[in-house]
Amino acid sequence: MTDYLAATMAMLGPAQNRHVDPAAWDRLHAELDIRLPTDYQTLVDAYAPIQLNGHLSLHHPATERWNLGDWIRDTARVWSEVPWDDLGPDEDPRLLFGLTELSFGTRNGLWPIASTDRGETVFLATEDDTAPWLLVEDGEGSWARYDMSFAEWLYRYLIGEDMAGPNTSAFYPGPVQLRRLPMTADERPEPWSGPDRGM
Repeated sequence: MTDYLAATMAMLGPAQNRHVDPAAWDRLHAELDIRLPTDYQTLVDAYAPIQLNGHLSLHHPATERWNLGDWIRDTARVWSEVPWDDLGPDEDPRLLFGLTELSFGTRNGLWPIASTDRGETVFLATEDDTAPWLLVEDGEGSWARYDMSFAEWLYRYLIGEDMAGPNTSAFYPGPVQLRRLPMTADERPEPWSGPDRGM
């Protein structure tokens, strides 16, 4: 069985661990009243704040700029303002995935954990305590469910699978392109490449 966390980190290269701060995670979990998955925390600590292959962004809870907690709260608030009762049955994630309710940033709701500049948002579903699963909105109103860990989702995203529904792949051959996000207004994004992956 594939260790998706190890496989993903092998594609991204050595962990940077620039902002590791267990207390920041503890504060975030206390504020949110949920625990984000361990594999997600490991990847965020290792590389974030970062943009991967020019599209997917990850924030970090220990930084002032690109702060994960702020981004989660702001994004959940925006999604909470969507008039969900106006959706048709083929666009309503409650009907598509059997959700008893549709809420964002609540104990049993959906939690935004990553996004792309193509409009896609990755949500962690916390409605029950079964195996982790993700819902991804493609930026145009369509939803897809992925019964997998974030590490597996990210691995599959980086190798070019459709990870926000049909026809949503964002594959780039060669090494993964990483871009460290600037921490001040004067800094510029710092790009580098992961190791060769034979793709």
